[in-house]
Amino acid sequence: MTKVAISQPTYMPWIGYFNIIDLVDYFVLLDTVQFDKRSWQQRNKIKTTKGLEWISIPVEVKVKRNQKIFQTKIQKDSKFPFNHIKSLELNYKKSPFYEDYFQDITKIFIKSEKHQSLSILNIDLIKFFCKNLKIKTNLITSRDLNVSGEKSELLINICKSLKCYDYYSTMGSSDYLKKDKKYFDAFNIKINLIDYNHPLYRQRFGQFKPYACIIDLLFNEGSNSLNIIRKGRLTNKVL
Repeated sequence: MTKVAISQPTYMPWIGYFNIIDLVDYFVLLDTVQFDKRSWQQRNKIKTTKGLEWISIPVEVKVKRNQKIFQTKIQKDSKFPFNHIKSLELNYKKSPFYEDYFQDITKIFIKSEKHQSLSILNIDLIKFFCKNLKIKTNLITSRDLNVSGEKSELLINICKSLKCYDYYSTMGSSDYLKKDKKYFDAFNIKINLIDYNHPLYRQRFGQFKPYACIIDLLFNEGSNSLNIIRKGRLTNKVL
């Protein structure tokens, strides 16, 4: 049975996000839902000498009510690309695999100055990370599918449009999925809840800190990164 997962395009996601992508045949980047300011959509954490610290993308201040993620613009004339490039250089330059990825990531950041779209930047970065992790999953945006609905209805319509009846989600979604399970059952869509145990890996600056963004793993472990991601997998629970 063809497997699908659906999630918002977040900024340089943590490694558990890529574990889900690696588990399924289709991963839908849900950019047609409401933008949530100061969420994972526009920020994440890197490892520094002080521990984990936020890096955030400034977006246009006048966020419209019910504005979608794909409609959200990066703040014009902001120095964010150069500030984030500088932060990565400062904190990861001495990491073992920094040179393998830094220049290509820099090009993606610089490109973001031209299109000014938060969604496009996030998706470009996610595609870059999947390519370098050697994850072969098909990535699709919800805009491309042109489906409608709210909450579980939207998820079900996405599954139906792709003819995927094996749906994967995180344990954090279990409460509302249990509540709406009857709707999934009506279309014979099986719900799989993914549990994940954050694995250890090499990391600079003292004690290991979990839940950094994916770049922390890549800069420190390089081509072994996907093997490390897979070590965190636990048995999926079927609702």
